[in-house]
Amino acid sequence: MPIPESSNLPVNRLAACFNKTSATYKFYWFISILQEVEKGSIKIPKINLFSRMISNAWYTVNYFHVSFGKQDLIQRAVSHLKDIENIPIDQDQSTVFKKLTNSKISKTQNELLHFNTNVPHWFLSPWFPGEKNKNKIYDTSKTFENDCLYALHNDHIEINPIWHDYLQKNVRILKDFCYWNLTLFLQVRNPSVPDIANKLIKPAKRASLTEQRKKFWDIVLKELGTVNCIYTNKELSIENYAVEHFVPYQFVSHDLIWNLIPADPSFNSTKSNKLPSLDKYFTSFYNLQMEAIDIVSKRNPKNKFLENYLSIFPNIESITKKKFRERIEPLISIAANNGFEFLS
Repeated sequence: MPIPESSNLPVNRLAACFNKTSATYKFYWFISILQEVEKGSIKIPKINLFSRMISNAWYTVNYFHVSFGKQDLIQRAVSHLKDIENIPIDQDQSTVFKKLTNSKISKTQNELLHFNTNVPHWFLSPWFPGEKNKNKIYDTSKTFENDCLYALHNDHIEINPIWHDYLQKNVRILKDFCYWNLTLFLQVRNPSVPDIANKLIKPAKRASLTEQRKKFWDIVLKELGTVNCIYTNKELSIENYAVEHFVPYQFVSHDLIWNLIPADPSFNSTKSNKLPSLDKYFTSFYNLQMEAIDIVSKRNPKNKFLENYLSIFPNIESITKKKFRERIEPLISIAANNGFEFLS
């Protein structure tokens, strides 16, 4: 995906900023600049940019447990700042940003300002090829030499006026460019993690499971009268059950019916993103799923949720206990390797 062309700007140098990328900071730094420019800012405090870098990565690291690589400074900072500031893992981006920019905690300020050591001036390397002296890059950028993107100052950057209109006009495409390449970068480091692209930005609101409940599991409960929760063994009725993700939503990031089951509402509220032990829970999960398939298929063979099973099986008739476990077991293993904890 190329960045937009310009007849009077060295866009090739902007594109070159992302060559030989070995960490996520370049993507998050530029996305943060674009967010400030989008607001009309020209002189941008560095603390704002560093806080935006963290807040933009917050949900991806803390909620979805996507790995940036062991040595990635943003991932490390996100994890540290979560504990220092005691911010919930699913906090929205704007709240995280405000909390970080206004924080008076010295550890927080140190974590943020650590990015000032290398990030702002190394991003300008394509405009100053071969220059390794940080102070020289700072000094020459102040006159916008080589039409560089911004001028470097101790506590802020100043967008080059000749770039400002270009950035504002193309902000959406440039963000897409960053997120597309960030997705490719992270997919290499998380080859078996599903749906990386949709784990980069927190959705405005999680989708409701109302349809899955009314049009699938309610049919099952009406037929059976009650089922037992696979976790607590509590008897569940159509008036009193929650729809629960067997493999956590935070890992699969979908609401397909093959991963959803009725559960004890009080247990569901505490399970959070914990992983179920397959040795302990899979047989009950499988039996309930197969009973549901049988009931719904007889009541409504064209039920759209039956099609969800075709995302992991060639047809409904091919589903066996062994094959179902073979589909779910790798998801559980990979999620555990990415930091998801098991139910105690």
